[in-house]
Amino acid sequence: MRPGPSNLGPFDPGYADLPQELPIFPLTNALLLPGGRLPLNVFEPRYLAMVRAALQSPDRLIGMVQPIDANADRNLQADHRPAVHQVGCAGRIVSFEETPDGRYQLILSGLIRFRISHELPMAKGGYRRIVPNYQPFAHDMAEHEFQLADRPRFLAILQEYLKTRQARLDWKGIEEVADDELVVAMAQMSPLDPEEKQSLLECPDLDAVVEMMVALFEVHGVTSGGEHRLH
Repeated sequence: MRPGPSNLGPFDPGYADLPQELPIFPLTNALLLPGGRLPLNVFEPRYLAMVRAALQSPDRLIGMVQPIDANADRNLQADHRPAVHQVGCAGRIVSFEETPDGRYQLILSGLIRFRISHELPMAKGGYRRIVPNYQPFAHDMAEHEFQLADRPRFLAILQEYLKTRQARLDWKGIEEVADDELVVAMAQMSPLDPEEKQSLLECPDLDAVVEMMVALFEVHGVTSGGEHRLH
């Protein structure tokens, strides 16, 4: 799914170097795709411990997953382990900042999706760990060429959808954004429901992501009473 020719940077691990254990961060409505960027505000003790451990590892990877029950992650009890979707995305910490009130502000860069093989005992810091199976998504780290078949139509449908959700987007400079970066960013930023975001995550490639996004945007436009004039 990784957009465009491989965007792997000099600090990204290769496929053969991916870790066999991965900490997971269950977070409702947080979508991270390969090639995308996800800002995080971390304040719970168990996830502060997770970040510290990740920063000490060679790859600095964290697995983003969604709980099956929306907002189950809001239960802050240390022993709470909500059931999570089996497909997530590993993101590498590319930026972090310590705040005066004891939080970490991170940016994760999406590297590769994974399927949970099984869960490991909880780490000493209280965060969860899994054994990931990257093999079904090995193509996420391969080189791909991608181009929107009809970029103006995609943007028109996106704009109409955002109007129905009373969401705003800064359209300045959007014409200069490459097709692949545009699709990944809009998939992550759009105010879709958690299950819809999970469906996007599990799409086989960016073409399928676009197809599903257009279908979701159009359905939301119709159900919200919007009259489409795009066909």
